Amino acid sequence: MLIAIVLVIIAIGSVVFHIWSPWWFTPLASNWGSLDNAIVITFWITGVVYVALILFMAYCLYKYRYKKERRADYEPENSKLEWTLSILTALGVVGLLTPGLIAWADFVTVPKNAIEVEVLGKQWDWSYRLPGKDGKLGKSSVALINDDNPFGIDPKDPNGKDDVLIESDDLHLQLDQPVKMLLRSQDVLHDFYVPQFRAKMDLVPGMITFFWMTPTRAGTFDVLCAELCGVGHHAMRGTVIVDAKGAYDKWLSGQETFAALYPNTAKVKQAAKDAPASAPVRQASQDKPILTASESTQSLRVQ
Repeated sequence: MLIAIVLVIIAIGSVVFHIWSPWWFTPLASNWGSLDNAIVITFWITGVVYVALILFMAYCLYKYRYKKERRADYEPENSKLEWTLSILTALGVVGLLTPGLIAWADFVTVPKNAIEVEVLGKQWDWSYRLPGKDGKLGKSSVALINDDNPFGIDPKDPNGKDDVLIESDDLHLQLDQPVKMLLRSQDVLHDFYVPQFRAKMDLVPGMITFFWMTPTRAGTFDVLCAELCGVGHHAMRGTVIVDAKGAYDKWLSGQETFAALYPNTAKVKQAAKDAPASAPVRQASQDKPILTASESTQSLRVQ
């Protein structure tokens, strides 16, 4: 009897705590209210089942408590009960999956008017790349990353010359402008997460992952890494500032391009491109570093 009372108190206490809990979602600042709805529906379905099961256990403990004169009934099958439980379970699973699948269909369908913003994660900071006046991001590769080219931009791609590089932890986005976030990692797994935006995705080495969202509320929001990435994981933080169009354009006009920040990189590559055909140049690959013409010739002599 005591256990039955304890179970009832647990069920009631859980509901009360959920309703008046101080821990809940941060205020939404993007278009992804559907993700909140999917989670709330999941809470309702699992919560109803949770409370029903606990109260059912309490009821059974009370009704079938030990009595010396009581005898158990043997009932090997109950088709009506089995069909009822199967149908209710199927409806519960459909209710749990449907909102998430609908939200996921939107999550992977990027609007045509979305601008691309690249996020580069490394232990333990963030940096960003935005398209220049041509509206296109240049090609990039991890094999091209070095001190004079921290984003690994291909200098031979003309689309990369005017790419805007943000080498700080602060990123500005335009209010009500859909954004496709292209995610790259320089070393290990990371996860770009702004709680108010809801959407997030892992940064996987060797891959370009993405998600999209539309900022719907101006303000300053914290960027967190939601994937354990090493001893400095806790310090891998940044800031996203959502501005109205005028303020965003003013900020963007004050940022430097790849050609302005690293002019020597483009000059070195242009010199290598214009070198005589007799001077062999080894092409960059994922696991072989770039060699200059003289270094390549010397390596051939050694071989």
